[in-house]
Amino acid sequence: MLELADIDLSTDPAAHRYVKHELVDVVFATHDGELISREGPNRYLAGDALITGSTGDRWSVSRGRFDEKYQAVPPLGHGDVGRYQARPIPVLARQMPEPFTIARRAGGDLLRGQANDWLLQYAPGDYGIVENARFERVYRALTGRIGSTPPPG
Repeated sequence: MLELADIDLSTDPAAHRYVKHELVDVVFATHDGELISREGPNRYLAGDALITGSTGDRWSVSRGRFDEKYQAVPPLGHGDVGRYQARPIPVLARQMPEPFTIARRAGGDLLRGQANDWLLQYAPGDYGIVENARFERVYRALTGRIGSTPPPG
């Protein structure tokens, strides 16, 4: 298994920019805990968002990052339990040809991807993994390439 660390997808010719298009269901943790996603453990703190995606996948997002990345679907107020829309924030992504691991962030949860899953870089040192079928369903390529080859189709 390929063990990744300190990857910078902005310099990777196989990486491209994508935007998530997804409505999700959100509750906020009432205490610290952990949920297990397909990619590995997601530890969270009280107040963090516990998200269920349109494909049934579950994951946690720190409250600060959640507030930046998601907006409430009216008439819901931001911070209330319910339906949210992912904001159109570009991420770098690269499909991986073999199984791999990477920490969500330095000292964070270790995530595991399978062959053909996608490595996402939200910011320097901040990573995620998305299973291929889910990626194809909820992510859309942006025009303007990072690398030298066009994104898959």
